[in-house]
Amino acid sequence: MAQSTPLILRLVASSVTAATRAGKIIRDIMSEGDLGIVEKVCTTGSWSSTVSTGSLAHKDILSSSDSACCSKSHSVSSRIVKPQKEGVAKSESSVVARRNPNTFGKNDLQTEADRSAQRCILASLSQQFPEVTIIGEEGPSFCEVPSDWVVTDSDPEVLKMACPAYLQNIDDKDVVIWVDPLDGTSEYTQGLLEHVTVLIGVAVGDRAVGGVIHQPYYNYKRQREGGEVEEMGRTLWGIVGGGVGGFVPTSAPEGCRILTTTRSHSTPVVQAALDALQPDEVIKVGGAGHKVMMLIEGKAHAYVFASKGCKKWDTCAPEAVLIATGGRLTDLHGDSYKYHKDIPHPNTGGVLATGHGQDHDWYLAKLPDAVRQALV
Repeated sequence: MAQSTPLILRLVASSVTAATRAGKIIRDIMSEGDLGIVEKVCTTGSWSSTVSTGSLAHKDILSSSDSACCSKSHSVSSRIVKPQKEGVAKSESSVVARRNPNTFGKNDLQTEADRSAQRCILASLSQQFPEVTIIGEEGPSFCEVPSDWVVTDSDPEVLKMACPAYLQNIDDKDVVIWVDPLDGTSEYTQGLLEHVTVLIGVAVGDRAVGGVIHQPYYNYKRQREGGEVEEMGRTLWGIVGGGVGGFVPTSAPEGCRILTTTRSHSTPVVQAALDALQPDEVIKVGGAGHKVMMLIEGKAHAYVFASKGCKKWDTCAPEAVLIATGGRLTDLHGDSYKYHKDIPHPNTGGVLATGHGQDHDWYLAKLPDAVRQALV
């Protein structure tokens, strides 16, 4: 990859291949059947992890999510790196049965797939872009990364596109990459695999300008039912002011209002926001990446989440892809999120995203003051 190619194109092109490789790792771990689920718990302002599967003989509070990763790195990695038949677990219900009913779902889940996918992405991108700041949901990792998880090739279609003038001369130090290695972890553990995405967002200064959304289980139902599938999974990408790839943007149907929102984190405030917008239909799905995909493929008009639950790694990539298609994403006050390296991670103002052709300000005006006040 020629160094004369603008940095933003190289970043997104490399993120496409890294996300695709991470998606393969996610499928491999599901096929193995041992998800290595832990529950992330916030203690004294930092994250630790509680083991909650039968894969370890005891429950410990680990010093970090990385400890959970390293405790299994040798045995898990040795299985994953072997060539395996592509596919999903033979019985999705058998994977769900591995959960510990006493601890599962109380806080925030993490699986071996989250940890391994992040190691793949961070190792691949940091090797190529050592001066770029990379922030991953699962925190830093000091585990050894199998060599075949490190990918340094680039997507040729991204490299072919014309770079927007405002991004032609960006510097490494101005870039932050936000990584959610497995968006929709809860759905992953429950076998709702179409909800799962891998998100890599590229921010320059404050703004999300490039995004990659990989859907590792695209077409998996068709494969499971015996249909011919050329390749499982797909990767969507976009650069603001440059274009998109991997999909054809579609506007939502006229004459109705379809909203998408959280599947598993509803509250009275979340419901009040939805009710105020008087939807004809509400589609509840998991993962911020999946919800934005609903907008860019014309299955919903707006994504509404009146909660402080999202983080920067959930929205950076989807926001960039959405804006590249003519959509918009803000908090519920109408303010854009910032993505520089020193910004706090929580998106405390909630999320309002609208697809191409939608009047974003109309949605903002319809939201009750009580909803906004709950997000201050």
